[in-house]
Amino acid sequence: MKRLDGRLALITGASRGIGYAVAKRFAAEGAHVIAVARTRGGLEELDDEIRKLGGEATLVELDFNKPETIDGLAAPILERWGRLDILVGNAALLGRITPMAQFPPDLWQQVFNVNLHANWRLIRALDPLLRAAPAGRAVFVTSGVAQRVVPYWGAYAVTKAALEKLVLTWAAEVEKSNLRVNIVNPGPTRTAIRSHAFPGEDPASLPHPDVLAESFVRLVEASCTLHGQVVAADHR
Repeated sequence: MKRLDGRLALITGASRGIGYAVAKRFAAEGAHVIAVARTRGGLEELDDEIRKLGGEATLVELDFNKPETIDGLAAPILERWGRLDILVGNAALLGRITPMAQFPPDLWQQVFNVNLHANWRLIRALDPLLRAAPAGRAVFVTSGVAQRVVPYWGAYAVTKAALEKLVLTWAAEVEKSNLRVNIVNPGPTRTAIRSHAFPGEDPASLPHPDVLAESFVRLVEASCTLHGQVVAADHR
């Protein structure tokens, strides 16, 4: 029996990077994946990969810069499945590495929409479905800059710090339910955001997102009891 057999998992930012790797791994472990992202081409590529693994995916094209569109996710899931077992909030936008006083206001708002407001909308929309599952699990993705003061990281650092507080507050609120909520800090990883932030860095020197997927599987298994924690991903 596979570790996620019969489980339903919604993953945001699934068209590339960490979200793509986690979606493939969840499907390989038996989950039906609801893959959410802005880029249709990336979602279709993911669907092809999941089919090769013998799995199934439902593709949802959404622009998280318009967080209100997330409100429509819950009704179709409720109608078709009646619950949601797993949520992985991974979608993120870097914005720009620039002094705080020079950060463009429109880009600031976009980073907040994608990194923070969209995740609050996910919690608001999907909380009842996750509670309806026998062993609901939610995992969100943070960054090391949330806990450090790093010049020029602007809105990205601010939104990741706020995301941690948002998720840990929700975790405290659902502590007496069957739902378990945690945060993963992936550390330096070979992703598009990392390459934009460090253009001179050799991507081959960083762990591939596939390596991180095991950390996510552990946190969403029905047997996982960890709750309200920020967990460093295992890069082994």
